[in-house]
Amino acid sequence: MSAPGTPVVVVTSRSFGSGTARLEEKLTAAGLRVVRGSTTHKLAELTPVLANAAAWIAGTAPIAEEHLAAAPHLRIVARYGVGVDSVDLAAAARHGVTVTNTPAANSDAVADLSIALLLAALRGVAAGDRSVRAGSWQTRRGRELGTLSLGVVGLGRIGRGVARRAAGFGTALLGHDPFLDPVVFDVLGIRQVPLPGLATQCDAVTLHAPGGSRVIDEQWLAGARPGLIVVNTARADLVDEHAVADALRDGRLAAYAADTLAGEGAGGESPLLAAEFADRVVLTPHLGAQTVEAVDRMGTGAVEAVLDVLAGREPAHPITLPVPTIEEGTP
Repeated sequence: MSAPGTPVVVVTSRSFGSGTARLEEKLTAAGLRVVRGSTTHKLAELTPVLANAAAWIAGTAPIAEEHLAAAPHLRIVARYGVGVDSVDLAAAARHGVTVTNTPAANSDAVADLSIALLLAALRGVAAGDRSVRAGSWQTRRGRELGTLSLGVVGLGRIGRGVARRAAGFGTALLGHDPFLDPVVFDVLGIRQVPLPGLATQCDAVTLHAPGGSRVIDEQWLAGARPGLIVVNTARADLVDEHAVADALRDGRLAAYAADTLAGEGAGGESPLLAAEFADRVVLTPHLGAQTVEAVDRMGTGAVEAVLDVLAGREPAHPITLPVPTIEEGTP
């Protein structure tokens, strides 16, 4: 049993410690006490544990000003994963809380799933499974990945990983990333195309952009090449799901495959769950990072960040905000 005053590490990631690495033991060996908290980050449920927290290993749920105000001793939020869009970084800076993430820890896992979802959509895997279980062996003709043009939106670690995997099939690669130097496209062997051009020139498009902006909407879908497939293993807000449903309904889209939905956890809000789309929409429950290897890498990275910050060392992957000018204002 931990002694009174032992620094507390709050863990709200659902898969932390579920791999092979002995992460909790590493924290307790350093004199820390691990306390599990609500994975949804509901303030009322977290307030009692945050009151004594020195560190927080957090999943994807939001971390707002209110959470940080409830944690007067907090020194670090270690995001268990890559994205930090759910963290109020400005509030963290005001409270003197370091925010870190674990870049590259789950990149291969998500890239693998992206290809798996693309292949499942191309070959009707989910629909075929349902058909056989219902007693029907009627076949449905699909397409071969190596004959297609694939558009990759966002060419960070995951997007590049998807491109490398698709290249192994012989797929023609097109890409869009406004933050990437055009020279890098040539190095990667990917033809640079404006975002609207991916709809008109590609047979499939896979999304690996950060959240916060719309990529797939009614206007983009209006120019879609017949039979287009869209894969989203990034963020739900990249896609207007009602526009996707309309495009599936009128045949502009052949299929949609995703590891995320709007209102995730209460996904009944999404029109893509309608029975009419069961054979053309393939969904997984946000399991892109859920491999033994990725879980171990994310957990180890988060633990090392916690130990570094609590020991007064600089963590490997701190997230910093630009210092605002007077003209830019304060976020």
